[in-house]
Amino acid sequence: MARRDPAAFAEFVAARSAALHRSAYLMVGDAQLAQDLLQEALTKTYVAWPRLRDPANAEAYTRKAITTTAITWFRRKSWLGERPTEHVPDAGRAGHEDEVTRHDWLWTALQELPPRQRAAIVLRFYEDLTEAQTADAMGCAVGTVKSQVHAGLRTLRGLLGEHGVDGDLLPAELFPADLKVVTP
Repeated sequence: MARRDPAAFAEFVAARSAALHRSAYLMVGDAQLAQDLLQEALTKTYVAWPRLRDPANAEAYTRKAITTTAITWFRRKSWLGERPTEHVPDAGRAGHEDEVTRHDWLWTALQELPPRQRAAIVLRFYEDLTEAQTADAMGCAVGTVKSQVHAGLRTLRGLLGEHGVDGDLLPAELFPADLKVVTP
C-alpha cells in the first residue's frame, strides 16, 4: 500500500484551495457553506491520497468530491430555499451598472437551478471543463452532462428572459470570460 505524503498534500492544498473554494461557492452559493464543502472534499482527498495513482489527478478527485458532496447535501438538507441576506437585491439599475445587474440576475438564476444542473453548468462554463471531465467530476455519463447542461441553459435563459435579458443567449454570452466570481 502506498504511503500518505503529508507534505505533497499540503502543497496541493496551498496551490489549489482558492480555485476549489470558488467551485464549491458556485455550487452552494454561500461562502461558509462552501468552506465546509471544500473541507469535507479535502478530507476525502486526504484519505484517498495513498490510493491516487497520480497525485496530479488530486484536483480532479477533489472536484468530483465537491460535486458529489454538494449534490448529496442538496438532496438531504432543507436549506435549499430562502436564505437570509443583509440586503434585498435591487431588481433593476440604470446606466453603467447594467452589466453588474446582468451578473446579479445570472447569479440569482444559477442558484435557482436544481443541484445537478447547477453542477454541470458550473463545471462546463465557469471551470471550463470538457464534457468528459465534467462527467468524470459528476460521476455520470457524458450524455447525462449534455442533458443537464441543456436543461440548465434552457432554465437560465427563461429566468433571465423574465428580467428582459435576451433569451437566445449562447453559453459564451451567458458566461462571459470577464465574469468574475468573488466569494465574500
